Amino acid sequence: MNGHNYRKFRLSDKFISQYEDKEVPWGPVGYITYKRTYSRLLSERDSTAVGTEEWFQTCRRVIEGMFDMQKRHVSKLGLEWIDSKSQKTAKDAYDRLFNLKWTPPGRGLWMMGTKFVEERTAAGLFNCAFRSTKDISAKGGYLFSWMMDALMVGIGVGFDTLGAGTLVIADPIYTDDIHIIDDSREGWVRSVQILIDGFLCAKEVPKFDYSAIRAYGEPIKGFGGTSAGHGPLKELHENLTALLSPNIGEDITSIDIVDIENLIGRCVVAGNVRRSAALAMGSFDDKEYLSMKNDKEKLMHHRWGSNNSFHAKVGMDYTWHAEQSQINGEPGYIWLDNARTRGRFKDPERDDDLKVMGFNPCVEQQLEDAELCCLTETFPAKHENYEDYLKTLKIAYLYGKTVTLSNTHWAETNAIMLKNRRIGLSQSGVIQAFNKHGRREMLEWCDKAYDYVQEIDKEFSDWLCVPRSKRTTSIKPSGTVSLLNGSTPGIHYPEAEYYIRRIRFSIGNSILRAIEEAGYHIEKDAYSPNTMVASFPVHEPFFQKGKNEATMWEQLEIAAAYQHYWADNSVSVTVTFKADEAKDIKTALEMYESRLKAVSFLRYQETGYEQAPYEPITKEQYEEMMVGVTPIQRIKTEEQGAGTVFCDGDSCEIG
Repeated sequence: MNGHNYRKFRLSDKFISQYEDKEVPWGPVGYITYKRTYSRLLSERDSTAVGTEEWFQTCRRVIEGMFDMQKRHVSKLGLEWIDSKSQKTAKDAYDRLFNLKWTPPGRGLWMMGTKFVEERTAAGLFNCAFRSTKDISAKGGYLFSWMMDALMVGIGVGFDTLGAGTLVIADPIYTDDIHIIDDSREGWVRSVQILIDGFLCAKEVPKFDYSAIRAYGEPIKGFGGTSAGHGPLKELHENLTALLSPNIGEDITSIDIVDIENLIGRCVVAGNVRRSAALAMGSFDDKEYLSMKNDKEKLMHHRWGSNNSFHAKVGMDYTWHAEQSQINGEPGYIWLDNARTRGRFKDPERDDDLKVMGFNPCVEQQLEDAELCCLTETFPAKHENYEDYLKTLKIAYLYGKTVTLSNTHWAETNAIMLKNRRIGLSQSGVIQAFNKHGRREMLEWCDKAYDYVQEIDKEFSDWLCVPRSKRTTSIKPSGTVSLLNGSTPGIHYPEAEYYIRRIRFSIGNSILRAIEEAGYHIEKDAYSPNTMVASFPVHEPFFQKGKNEATMWEQLEIAAAYQHYWADNSVSVTVTFKADEAKDIKTALEMYESRLKAVSFLRYQETGYEQAPYEPITKEQYEEMMVGVTPIQRIKTEEQGAGTVFCDGDSCEIG
């Protein structure tokens, strides 16, 4: 099966045809979200095809890409590949994906099975990463260019401030040489590294020529969206120079490190029509760093680009930090020592993850420096029994493990991935599952299913001749993916039993016409002149209580239970608290510091502003809004999806 005899893995047209007209169990905004985000141009796979994918075609691309990646690996190693067995598993994977019992991460829905992944880099399949700045004196601008590269590929990045105080900001050696910036991700990244190296390593900085960068509005192949022209990159160069020039001759600070990364994130947003996702992690006693968002001008300019957290110590005094959390929801708390020595908290301490340096932006994955993570989503509330859920879990595991067989364009990352094979099998709609199956039964599912995952990881690792995965399970906050089947995100409570979900579209997006014809309300965005807002009424299934009723203590206990029975990585949780609970945050941290790996707090607020993404309504209002509304089954459009945002979450709970 090597060389020219290799044949790509394919599902038969006959099998796929069974699903072409089959109804998909979409959530209230599922199909719209799918078409807006994950539907690619059909011409990418068939030059004669017109239009964009429907769900049955996206499922085919993803499953064929997944199993072909396995097949390539097996072929390369000369291992046995039984096509009939693989076809059977692939068909089950397809059916369960089609019926939204599991999904890859949004990154996978968008990128798996594409030429970009096959021919350039598999980095686009991964959700998130972590980079430590501890070696900034040796690596200089490379660390920041690596993070920029990752953000531009679509990876959310966590980073620390350990490099603070380890080098003196230098005076760059400016030359008259001309550096023509290539019109590519690599070209943008290289230019930023050159500039930062000037300040961090006293290297030469040429004059930048932006003329080769494509004009504003031209399409970006591979990832979707349109070009913003050279403006965002030129502005980044200017902003970095303005930031660092006044500090020449001084030690680099934690503030400098975070500002550099935030400015990069600001550029990526403008340059790729994407939302940056970053997590900064500083020291518990660095109050200047922990208060940096108090500068409102800089916050609005670029400091919004990261969620700021700190390395918490079990037994520390949380008084000051808890007071800060009451103000603006930051800082987040990361007990890194817990992450390094614990898997599930039910299990004994372990010493196999001591090289962990930090977390991804939503803190569900503990990671080494330059390590990536691949997350998959399962929905227990969409299953009638435990046995059926196990079958889905096996498929979700197999997807995550398969992605670890791929290589990125970073050699140091590949070395870590080959060793750790870290994945994150997640659950969403947990509150719905509690309400459907019972809380006690769901935790029993988690406990037994975790053991099952370890069994199949041994089985498949042996077959693939790769190491066991160092960690396998987590709870991510979810976001866009959970909208597909109408699940609540991660372990978080729903907004209400009835609410309006608002989704924004660019003016002129052809999807808007279909939404309007279906009877949904559309209006101009009150905050952006080139955006329209569509409102979708939602009725939450299996409802018992919403965010406004759930106490801080209930949320913490669910997070701790999942850290105990399920997650050997981490549980991503943003605990919403009421005004009368604020005084108890310090006590809560003291109570849960040995039961969690990370947590953040956010004051619960009613919508508070016009056209909020979520707005609770009454049953009567819901029924009135549903009069005249017809389900949207198919939308014909020549506009492909925008591609998923980092970490899947345009409704990420941490944001």
